[in-house]
This record gives sequence, structure tokens and C-alpha cells, in this order.
Amino acid sequence: MTEIKDWHAHVYFDAGTSDPAKQLREAIEQKFSNIVMGRWHEKPVGPHPSWSYQVAFPNEIFGELVPWLTLNHLGLTVFVHPNTGEDIPDHTEYALWIGTQCELNLDSLR
Repeated sequence: MTEIKDWHAHVYFDAGTSDPAKQLREAIEQKFSNIVMGRWHEKPVGPHPSWSYQVAFPNEIFGELVPWLTLNHLGLTVFVHPNTGEDIPDHTEYALWIGTQCELNLDSLR
């Protein structure tokens, strides 16, 4: 059995949605203390097809954070995936989408 070490949520945005992305980031930081906020990327990075930032979080708050993001994502796309050490399955078959599903650049993970 594969074991989940922790999780990442990647909030996707662009020049036209950077204000809601900032609002969501601030709300996440205020509501959740057991997270690590990643850098603000105004370009595609790694497998992510648009601008994004990452929220790293432990298994223990999955049941609180993911439902909260589902209801409060401000119309943004949020890509959620586990970290098992298997990059391709983590970003494909084990992943969850809130909002519009996007095509990832999986070549960057190979």
C-alpha cells in the first residue's frame, strides 16, 4: 500500500484573477495554522499550466482544509494532490480538482 506523507494544494490564477488569489491566500493563512505557504509564481512552474502558489498541509487537516477550499475557492481552480513519493500518480490518478480541471505538464515530473 502506498502511504501519503502530506498534501499540496496549488491555487491557479492569472493576471485577471490575481486579486481573488491574494484574497484566498490571506484567508487560508488566517484560518489555518498548520500549513506552509509556497511562493507566488507569476508564470507556469513545474507541471502547473498557469500562475500558482502552493499550500502544503499535513494529513491531519485534509478533512478541514479541502472542504473549506471547495466552498471558498473564489472561482479559482485548486489542484490538490498527495505526496507519496510517486510524482506521476500523485499528480494524475491520486489528484483532486476544485473548479476547472487543467492539463498538467507531466514531462516536467519525469
